[in-house]
Amino acid sequence: MGHKKKVNTVEGMKIIRRNIKIMVWSLVACLFIGVQPIMADTSSGLVTPRFVSVRSDEVNVRAGPGQRYPIEWVFKHDGMPVEIIREFGAWREIKDKDGDAGWIHKSLLSGKRFIIIDSHITTLYEKNSIKSRPVVNLEAGVIALLEKCKDNWCLIKVSGYKGWLKKSEVWGVYPDEDVK
Repeated sequence: MGHKKKVNTVEGMKIIRRNIKIMVWSLVACLFIGVQPIMADTSSGLVTPRFVSVRSDEVNVRAGPGQRYPIEWVFKHDGMPVEIIREFGAWREIKDKDGDAGWIHKSLLSGKRFIIIDSHITTLYEKNSIKSRPVVNLEAGVIALLEKCKDNWCLIKVSGYKGWLKKSEVWGVYPDEDVK
């Protein structure tokens, strides 16, 4: 008379079916109320979220992870920074600067880092200090190659210019991230 109960095969199958139904209905309930269930997919083994860039000057962004899903929009700029928020096999769910999300095949993304100027006009400095010589002013929406970030400053290259700007004035790098 222990704490275990023997279950015959028929009863065992009923219990398994009941548990599967509970799991399915829990998943449906999560999706219905807008809660995203946690399903870890470590396709790449890399951390998500993370920033990457678009590899081509024409990249389709789809409604789901596969070519059978409709194209939602098309990126028309090589080097456009995007944030990978989830992975599913060879597909990456990305988010752009405006917060729009969609799916891109991993072959169309690059680990090369770019940023977008986020503030109206940003000054690029010779060194990582506002006391250093200004190099050029950059307007919002300009895309630049990110070389590195240290503390609150990022070193970038854009249109033949190279210099430092404040990390808070760009999109494409996390506030606490150091890029080497």
